[in-house]
Amino acid sequence: MYEEAQDGWSVLEKAVELSRAGERFVLATVVWRQGPSSGKAGSKAIVTESGEVHGWIGGACAEPVLIREALAALEHGEPKLLLLGMEDVMGDVPDGMVSVPISCQSDGALQVHIEPVIPTPTVVVVGRSPMAHTLVELVDALGWHGRLAESLATEEVPAGSAVVVATQGHGDEDALTAAIEAEPAWVGLVASAKRGEVVLGYLRDHGAREDRVDAVQVPAGLDLGHTTHREMAASILAELVRVRATGGLGGASAGPVEQAATAIDPVCGMEVTADESSRPLEHDGTSYYFCCPGCRAAFAADPESYTRSVHADQE
Repeated sequence: MYEEAQDGWSVLEKAVELSRAGERFVLATVVWRQGPSSGKAGSKAIVTESGEVHGWIGGACAEPVLIREALAALEHGEPKLLLLGMEDVMGDVPDGMVSVPISCQSDGALQVHIEPVIPTPTVVVVGRSPMAHTLVELVDALGWHGRLAESLATEEVPAGSAVVVATQGHGDEDALTAAIEAEPAWVGLVASAKRGEVVLGYLRDHGAREDRVDAVQVPAGLDLGHTTHREMAASILAELVRVRATGGLGGASAGPVEQAATAIDPVCGMEVTADESSRPLEHDGTSYYFCCPGCRAAFAADPESYTRSVHADQE
């Protein structure tokens, strides 16, 4: 659903906020309009993964289409240029543009660019060894966000991030406890398999959640045998790249996005969200949904004429 309309700067501030929180979203921008659409060229909105809209690109006609197409773009990780409007005003649609006819009483049209925004992963490395410093440098060189910390506070771990505990015997248990309590996307412990068993056993004995303990990778990184600290850092980064490629870190692989159910307004034919926001009305055991009070009132006054049309279209 739409939040209160915001100006472009407020939308961009929201985008920064979501990015810092590690949340993926879609940025929508109106690049052209044909009046009397309520959208304006340059208007911006954000569609979150849950389908919430911050900002404004147009009215009730554009809303469900924007949400549906934005979530689809987020799932596939690819931008789109949408043309929204009545079929008779669309004309020739250029290659690469997605034409989405909508039944809008205003007869307006919009071109909207929608761009999925996938947060850059954050990797928090706990420790002060040469390997820890090297790993942060490699993370930064990859264009990710690397952060070095000698101790770890739960609130300092962004959602979707990775935590590498590289304290190497200097408070491993405390650092790993803080790491799993923060519930990042991935946790690794730099230690031998034998040392790892001891540390994980300590966590279990002191009430740590079993599923979170089981998710800790130890030893962290790819198994390369005896390596230098630089090679160890590279092996950990390689493992993080693999995890991100499968969607397990920072939302890099967009993956499935749950979309709200939709229905067709039986009066105007517009697609709407099938929930309480679309003014449901039940007739003969079937729920119908509407884009506006006028369509709902027209249906309520003569439901049989509209249900006949719906049945005829289905046949």
